Amino acid sequence: MQISNLKSKILNGKYAPTAFRLGVFVLLAVVIVLLFPQYNNAFRYHFEVGKPWGHATLTADFDFPIYKTEEQLIKEQQQLLSTFTPCYKYIRGVQRQVLVISLQEKDWLDENGFSRIAVMQNRVSKTYPLSEVYTPKTAYEHFGYDCAMNLVRDTVWTEQARERLLASLSPTQGLVQQGEKIIDRGDIVSEKDYQILQSLRRAYDDESIGTTQRTLSVLGESILVVLFLTLLVIYMYVFRPHYLRSTSTVLFFCLQMFIVIALACLALRFGLSIYLIPFAWIPIITRVFFDSRTALFLHFTTILIVSIVVPAPVEFFFIQIVVGMVAVSSLSDMTRRAQLAQTAAWILLAQSIAYTAITFAQTGTWSSIDGWMYLYFAICALLTIGSYGLIFVYEKLFRFISSITLIELTDINSELLHTLAERAPGTFQHSMQVSNLAAEAAKTIGANALLVRTGALYHDIGKMANPLYFVENQTGVENPLLSMDPREAAKVVIAHVTDGEKIARRHRLPEVVINFITTHHGTSLVRYFYNTWCNNHPKEPVESALFQYPGPKPTTKEGAILMMADAVEARSRSLSTFTEEAIADAVNKMIDAQIADGQFAQTPLSFKDVEDIRRVFTARLVVMNHHRITYPTLNK
Repeated sequence: MQISNLKSKILNGKYAPTAFRLGVFVLLAVVIVLLFPQYNNAFRYHFEVGKPWGHATLTADFDFPIYKTEEQLIKEQQQLLSTFTPCYKYIRGVQRQVLVISLQEKDWLDENGFSRIAVMQNRVSKTYPLSEVYTPKTAYEHFGYDCAMNLVRDTVWTEQARERLLASLSPTQGLVQQGEKIIDRGDIVSEKDYQILQSLRRAYDDESIGTTQRTLSVLGESILVVLFLTLLVIYMYVFRPHYLRSTSTVLFFCLQMFIVIALACLALRFGLSIYLIPFAWIPIITRVFFDSRTALFLHFTTILIVSIVVPAPVEFFFIQIVVGMVAVSSLSDMTRRAQLAQTAAWILLAQSIAYTAITFAQTGTWSSIDGWMYLYFAICALLTIGSYGLIFVYEKLFRFISSITLIELTDINSELLHTLAERAPGTFQHSMQVSNLAAEAAKTIGANALLVRTGALYHDIGKMANPLYFVENQTGVENPLLSMDPREAAKVVIAHVTDGEKIARRHRLPEVVINFITTHHGTSLVRYFYNTWCNNHPKEPVESALFQYPGPKPTTKEGAILMMADAVEARSRSLSTFTEEAIADAVNKMIDAQIADGQFAQTPLSFKDVEDIRRVFTARLVVMNHHRITYPTLNK
């Protein structure tokens, strides 16, 4: 039976979204492995002269020669060529008593440091010192008569002789035998050790040696990438399952990782410093839209993956851990653009300190400090500030919302809120009061106060369509709803929700703000007109749907808080006395009625949250409705 149900769910496509989201992670793993620089060997050790060997004891797996350094080869070539003599041959028909070459040839011999030349005659060469070789001008000055040029360089023979001479120079000096220890963990890499290690790296470049190693290397990379991404998926499954159920969130995480890892791989391919890449983008941008723990976990996963291919993985990993922790700690909630600059400055300082400390700990010398690293850190800090532009792009692409956008939306001088204040001043004041109540309650229970404040300011914008039908906007006029059929009156009141959604979409408000508009009454009844209809038609059946808001019910703590605050604030205005007992009784009755109606069944509110909200509402409403003393008049 269970197998049949599972087959039915698969055929009906129930697991299709889940499979798609997991497929995104699989695709990311494949792309990452393809992006990794394809080294020609399996020799991935990083080492520098004067720094300790940070890997396990290294022994030779096979015999390999020790190659001379480039400087050694150049020096030996120069010494060898100093004994080389270029070859010349006689020009037919010209007298041979004096050796005469052109002025240009003489200059060439001087520039290259040759002191002798070889003259070929009858397939036999004879060497002459350069002092016995003349140009036409010097020959005339020396002998007193004109001498024609009779020697020309034999370029073919000269080049062949030069190549034979250079070929006799050995590029190696010594041999490391299989099983021989090369270096121990913690040993300081000397010039000699560096030369041997470079020779081993060169030996791995040999196709006959590196084929198996390359295959195993790619396999190891693939396993590590899959392992790290699997741990990320497990984290979300255990601690943030709602992230894993959201396709847009999964795509957002994977896109972030792809961008940063791709930049890192490009830097490695083109020989740029890995520290130019702003890895802080991931914790900063993730923290703006999500929570700190997820930001850090995503950052750690990314730097673990990049550590597979960077030259100095331990140093890189430690420095980037510091970057992630500083980024998240200094940007708990970004509400101002200037915070990004401050965060970048802290990251620059932390990177510099971490690099300096690690270098001192490894070498204990000032000379090991690379000054260029601090320039790389400074450039990276500037690029970190550029994450602000990415935040805007991600908001539009995935319909997320940042604290900066929420701050901008709470500006009461914005066009939409200014219009609300003009057309429906009572509704505007009501929204302001609700926003204060809701934000205070959100702070108390750990919800997003800025988000609920923003939602509260816009939750009743639909009343702009017919402002005079709502009591808070009626000044000195009779309520027109009271003269209407209760069903029609309820329809007019309910319409402010759908009208509000239309206005919000027309002004391109974020979806999360629109959700407050559609859910702030849930699926509750317009009680005033529902009760009026029932009292006037006691024996007739009641179509409750005519008096019911379309919903949906709130699904978040913030949505529930706004629903409570809206109802409680409106109820408080109908009180005849504003004592603490009267306000507390009104708050409790209103919230109890909403709970009994099941309006908060889909929210994660706890009993403690509800009690804290009651307490905050009561205290705030008492302060908002306090009585002022009556000023005495002046007796005349």
